[in-house]
Amino acid sequence: MKNNLLFDFTVDKKTSTVFVNREFDADQPMVWDAFTKQEILDQWWAPQPWKSRTKYMNFEEGGRRFYAMVSPEGEEHWSIQDFTSISPKDNFQFKDAFADKDENINEQMPSANWNLDFSETDGITTVKISIKHAKLEDLEMHIQMGFKEGFTATLDHLAKLLKS
Repeated sequence: MKNNLLFDFTVDKKTSTVFVNREFDADQPMVWDAFTKQEILDQWWAPQPWKSRTKYMNFEEGGRRFYAMVSPEGEEHWSIQDFTSISPKDNFQFKDAFADKDENINEQMPSANWNLDFSETDGITTVKISIKHAKLEDLEMHIQMGFKEGFTATLDHLAKLLKS
């Protein structure tokens, strides 16, 4: 077991991209499943004490995940992930967007293209994530909304879940 697992969060304003590299003490198929199976995603894809609740998910190219982040008081913030490319166990890509409860995209909020690469060495799985925004203003809005803190807490929660 490795004690100091990699976690790196970098913002590149020139390309309007966030880069997140994170190691998990688990094998690649287990980490892949955590990112791609609805029943596992809903256990961790929200910063505590918020919960993720998926209305539906079709994990296939051209498919969609439609889900809400739900506060302890029941406040819902809906989002969409449209899957654009899937190479099982190694990579998947999606475009995300904020939406309302009826699945209408909120054009006033930032959206981004996500790319996730998975690799394993000696039982440690590395997930390299790039999150590309269309323009710097969208990236800055996302960061101001607490993305770094929320996503860091969310990935920490996943790390604990994978250990149990």
